[in-house]
Amino acid sequence: MPRLERDEFAAVHSLAARRLGAPARATLVCMTGKAIARDARFDCVLRGGTVFDGRGSAPRVADVGIRDGVVSAIDARIEDGLATCVHDVSAKWVMPGFIDVHTHYDAEVEAAPSLGESLRHGNTTVLFGSCSLGTALSSPEDIADMFTRVEGIPYEHVLPLFSRIKSWSDLRGYRRHFDDVALGPNVSAFVGHSDVRAFAMGLERSVSDGVRPSPEELATMKRLVEEGLDAGFLGLSINTNRWDKLGGSRFRSKPLPSTFASWDELRALSAIVRRERRVLQGIPNISAKYDTLLYLAESAALGGRPPLKLSMVSLADVRSNRLVYKAIAALTRVTNGAFGGDVKWQGLPMVFDLYVDGLDAPIFEEFSAGTAALHLGALAERRALLGTQKYRSWFRRQWTSMVAPRVYHRDFGTTRIVACPDSSVVGRTFREVARERKQDEVECFLDLCVAHGEKLRWYTRIANDRPEHLRKIMANPDVQPGFSDAGAHLRNMAFYNFGLCLLKMARDAQREGVEFLSIERAAQKLSSEIADWLGIDTGTIAENRRADIVVVDPARLDHTLLETHEAKINEFGGYPRMVRRNDATVPLVLVNGRVAVRDGGVLDEVGTQRGYGRFLGANDERAASATREHRTELGLP
Repeated sequence: MPRLERDEFAAVHSLAARRLGAPARATLVCMTGKAIARDARFDCVLRGGTVFDGRGSAPRVADVGIRDGVVSAIDARIEDGLATCVHDVSAKWVMPGFIDVHTHYDAEVEAAPSLGESLRHGNTTVLFGSCSLGTALSSPEDIADMFTRVEGIPYEHVLPLFSRIKSWSDLRGYRRHFDDVALGPNVSAFVGHSDVRAFAMGLERSVSDGVRPSPEELATMKRLVEEGLDAGFLGLSINTNRWDKLGGSRFRSKPLPSTFASWDELRALSAIVRRERRVLQGIPNISAKYDTLLYLAESAALGGRPPLKLSMVSLADVRSNRLVYKAIAALTRVTNGAFGGDVKWQGLPMVFDLYVDGLDAPIFEEFSAGTAALHLGALAERRALLGTQKYRSWFRRQWTSMVAPRVYHRDFGTTRIVACPDSSVVGRTFREVARERKQDEVECFLDLCVAHGEKLRWYTRIANDRPEHLRKIMANPDVQPGFSDAGAHLRNMAFYNFGLCLLKMARDAQREGVEFLSIERAAQKLSSEIADWLGIDTGTIAENRRADIVVVDPARLDHTLLETHEAKINEFGGYPRMVRRNDATVPLVLVNGRVAVRDGGVLDEVGTQRGYGRFLGANDERAASATREHRTELGLP
C-alpha cells in the first residue's frame, strides 16, 4: 500500500473507531515502518524531538502524544504500540506553530484557503484585517478598489472572486463563514476601519476631503466595532499613512478611507477597543512619522484610564535614516515604562528587500510624481507620461529632494537590475548603466522604464541590512516578530518564512558566541508571547492545549532561507508570486493535531471539507472555560 493510502486508511480507521466505539485491533505499518496497534491512545506521536514549549523553558528531548487535536502527553518515552502513527523527529526541533501578526490574506483565503506559502514555513495561525482593510462589510467592488493597488493583488481576479462568493454582509457572518472554509492554518482578524468607514458613509463620502461622518454614521461605526469585538475579532486596525491608495477606476489614487478620519473619530473608536482590552493596530504616516507620537500617547495609561494595547507597523533599520528606529524604540520604552502603555512594534527578522517591475511598487506612492505615474493603469499612457520633460523634471525634483521625508533611500548606486530584454544592463546598478551612457541617473532610469515597462525588473534593499542592528531590534521586548505582509505585494516581496529566519538568527548568534535571543526565547516570541497578548488559544506545547506544532530541522537553517523563486497562483489565473521555499527545513507541520505539511508539501484534506485550521476568536477559550465553570457551579452537565 502506498504511503499516502496508508495514512488515509489510518485517519479513516481512527475516526470510525472513535465514533462507533469499536475496539480497532488491526495493525498498520506506519510511515516509519513500525507496526502500530489500532487500539491506540494517541492519534499520533512525535518521537524523540527536542521540544520547546513556547514559554521560554529550557528544551528537552521527549515524545509528544496527540489525540483529538490536543497534546495528550509529553513524556521521555511513549510506549510503542500506543499511537495510530509515529513520526520520527529525532535531531529536530518541535515548537509551537508560529503566529503571523500581519498578513493580507483576506482575498487569497477565499480562493486558496490552504494558504500554503505560510503553512509550509510553520505559520499555523495568521491574522487578517491589517492596515484598516477588511472584507466583512464592503461590497465586492469596494473591496477590490481598496485592496488591490495598495497591496499589489490583481484586480482582475479579486473583483470576480468576491462577486461570486461573498455571501456574508456583517462581521458575525464573516466569522461564521469560515466554519465552511477548508482552512490550512488557523485564522483570526481585526475589524478594518476602512471597511467600517466605507460601509457606514459610502466609499465616495469616506474618501472625500473635509467630509466628516454625521452623528448617525459615527454611531454606526461604533456599533460595528462593538459587534466585531463581541464576535471575537482581535481589535481594530486603523491607517494614517496617506500613500496607501485606492485602485479601480471610480476613486483611483485616493488614499484609503481610514486616512481621512480625524483623531476625534479614531479616539472614539479606540475607546471601545480599550474598554474591551483588545488591540488597536496602527499604521502611522510611514514617511513623515510625526503622528507616531499621537499613537504612543493613545496607548498611555493617563488619567486613570487603562492602557491601550497597540500593535504598530513597523520597527526597522531603514537605510534612508539610520537613527529613526533608535528614536522610536526609546520613545516606546518611555511610553511603556513611565506612562504605563502597552505598545508592541511589528518587526521583520530578515533583510527587508524588494523586487520591482518597472514602477509597480508602493515605494513610488510616497511622492506625488510617483503616484501620478501609477495612477495610469494603461502601460502606453504611463510610458507617454514618463517620456515628457515636464514630468521628468517633476520626478527628479522629488526623487532627489534632501528635505522631503522618505522611506526608500532612492540610491541608484545600490539598486540592481535583475531582468531586462536588454541583456547588457542585467546584473548592473542603474548608476553603472547611467555612467556608461553618460546620462543623469534619473533620466537613465526613466528611459529604461519607457523602453521596457514591466519587463524591467530590479532589486533593492530598504531596511534591516545590518545584522548587528537587526539583532537589537528583534531582542527588544517591545517588538513582536512579523510584518510579513503575506498574501500581498505578490511580485515584490517574499517574507513568508520570517519565523525560520528568526530561528536562524538565534542559532547563528549562539554559534558565534554573540549575545542575542536563545532558541527557546525566539520560539516564545514567535508563539505564546503573541498569543497571550492577543488573547487567542494557541502558542504553547503543553498537555491539554491545542496541538499547533511545527517541526524544524536546525541543520537546514541555512542560506536557502533567502533564495527567491517564482510560483504561480493557479486560483489567480497563474499569476506569478515571488516565494522563498526551503521545504527541507520544515519536515512536518500540524494544525489542530493533524498533519497539514509533510516534507514541505502542503497536504490536501482527506475525507472532509473542513480543512485543518479554525477561526480563533479573541478570548474564545477563556469565555468557554468561564461558561463550563458556571455550569458546573449550577450542577449542570
